[in-house]
Amino acid sequence: MNRYIAIILSLALVTAINTATAGNIKKHKLTVEITNVSNAIYFTPLLVAAHKRNTHLFQLGTAASMNLQAMAEGGDISGLVADVQAIGGNHVANPAMGLLGPGATTSAELKVDRIRNRHLSIVAMLLPTNDGFVGLDAARIPQRRGTYTYYLSGYDAGTEANDELITGGGAPGVPGIPADPGGNAGTGGTGVSGNDHNATVHIHRGNVGDLDPAGGASDLNSGVHRWLNPVAIVKLRVH
Repeated sequence: MNRYIAIILSLALVTAINTATAGNIKKHKLTVEITNVSNAIYFTPLLVAAHKRNTHLFQLGTAASMNLQAMAEGGDISGLVADVQAIGGNHVANPAMGLLGPGATTSAELKVDRIRNRHLSIVAMLLPTNDGFVGLDAARIPQRRGTYTYYLSGYDAGTEANDELITGGGAPGVPGIPADPGGNAGTGGTGVSGNDHNATVHIHRGNVGDLDPAGGASDLNSGVHRWLNPVAIVKLRVH
């Protein structure tokens, strides 16, 4: 056989194999069910993302990115969505179509292949907090079908002092809590704390609050807004 014809046939065979392989990549269908198990803490719009191994929306002990800060202080997930899209990840933004209240459940469905995007992350701001968020950091998606349960903690982005004052703030660099969706907060607080001792992402120490609805150190109610981890339960169904 002519050498050039053989090369052309070989290239055609490789192309056919690659095309067939690409068309037959097995994909996981994932159902991600998220339940808010706090007493009076609300989740802002959630971001559920499947991505590559070396991608992280956040990591304990590391400084928050600007996009993570925007989410943790004001609930803005648009920057993190852009980050996921930039690396070819799969995502569902705002599956609850707004806030996810205490005791409420929402779900998101994703399709991911078994070679790429095999790690799952979830984030949303916790309200009312200064820069607290609920998170799952790059959990490996199981290969086998079944239901898997994860317990999610509340994290502190380390980007804003936890003064516990409701000021309508929420933009990065603007101090204060945007709002208390449950309407249980007071007013007239003087501020609970100064700057964080830990400026990296760390486990949130929870709201301190007080019992004075018209003053005291905090605008938050210590009988309502305090929590102990976990703040969410995730059930991951691999179909």
